[in-house]
Amino acid sequence: MAPPGPRTPAIVNAVRYARDPLGFHPRAHRRHGDVFRLSFPDFRDVVYVADPDLVRELFTGDPAQLHAGEANATILEPAVGPSSVLVLDDDRHLRARKLLLPPFHGRSLEAHRATIHEAAAGDLERWPVGRPFAVHPHMQAITLEVILRAVFGVRDAGRLAHAREVVAEFAEASSALMLPSVLRRDLGRWSPWRRFLRSRDALDALVREELALRRAEDDGEDRDDVLALLLRARDEDGRPMDDAALRDELVTVVGAGHETTATALTWAVERLVRHPEALARLRASLEAGETAYLDAVIKETLRVRPVIADVARRLTAPLEIGGHRLPAGTIVLAAITAVHAREDLYPDPGAFRPERFLAGDAPGTYGWIPFGGGIRRCLGAAFAQEELRIVLREVVLRADLRAGDPADERARMRNVTLAPARGGRVVLERPVRPAPAPSPALAAT
Repeated sequence: MAPPGPRTPAIVNAVRYARDPLGFHPRAHRRHGDVFRLSFPDFRDVVYVADPDLVRELFTGDPAQLHAGEANATILEPAVGPSSVLVLDDDRHLRARKLLLPPFHGRSLEAHRATIHEAAAGDLERWPVGRPFAVHPHMQAITLEVILRAVFGVRDAGRLAHAREVVAEFAEASSALMLPSVLRRDLGRWSPWRRFLRSRDALDALVREELALRRAEDDGEDRDDVLALLLRARDEDGRPMDDAALRDELVTVVGAGHETTATALTWAVERLVRHPEALARLRASLEAGETAYLDAVIKETLRVRPVIADVARRLTAPLEIGGHRLPAGTIVLAAITAVHAREDLYPDPGAFRPERFLAGDAPGTYGWIPFGGGIRRCLGAAFAQEELRIVLREVVLRADLRAGDPADERARMRNVTLAPARGGRVVLERPVRPAPAPSPALAAT
């Protein structure tokens, strides 16, 4: 028996989702249960699961039967390319993941903490005082600076400026990826898809230039940026990554590590300025050198305002899940927004309460899934969470902020992310305080 779902036309579902991307799946879950079916213009009869046990089945099932790369490719491949870890499956995915994992963990992550701190401290000095402004562009600038320095290893000021322009344009133009398939084509000079293609060509040229420059340098073995580590990486047969794979993985890191982290940071600030008691508690805890509440704020932000609404798998063989037999070819998605809004997991789920993650009774692994899970869990999750810790600490300890408008900001689709509709408008009440020294306690988390 097919899972239940609304009978509304696909285009109506798409419009309703665009209007309220945070509430759309939780409403469908409340009406139709833990497994439900939806149709959209380019994705007919896709199936969502919203129960942690079913999410666990989806994330830990046979990866040969549950293809994440194939599910992602429809939207993402034009941007990230056919060699990206995001669109690969089976052995090719595992080989790529092994090569990419080291640059984002352990000693490599340690090496980039100072870069993140410097980027945040420098941008804060440019925040305007006494008038409302959107914090999202500033968070984009910070995360982009981190990407260019920690990932690409760009040092020259002129190349940094050029790279900022190229990557920012690519991020903006990539909103075309969410267009219906009929519009994902070159319809002339001013069409969104033409703009996307131009920005992709410019980014590809930048990557080729950086690869050529890096190979001409003599200090490759001494550098610790992600590009240097990838150039030194070898698979189990001793082979390095070819240029096409390097390009695709670097573009993947730009897309996954720039816009998503900037959006998460913006939501954290947006939630904190509308909950001054949480903001005051966070500042007090950071001034005391404690980080548990900071981590709780980050987890609650990613729960109540997840950056991605769902994660997908395409079935290569029939699968029974939640009492429903699904045919091969079905796209099955873990509904992140619906799982995070379950009242049995999170009483009063719409409320912003970081204390949920301090009480010792927070839901298990599959009740909090902002980074996906299983062998497809986001490779940059540790890097992103550390960046969130460092930047938020800098903001909270240095900036006296209040909301630019008392009403909560709604979410809207920005590329594949759910971003604050007004960019997280805040008011900086007085000039920022001097930068604190990096916290040893923070560095140890």
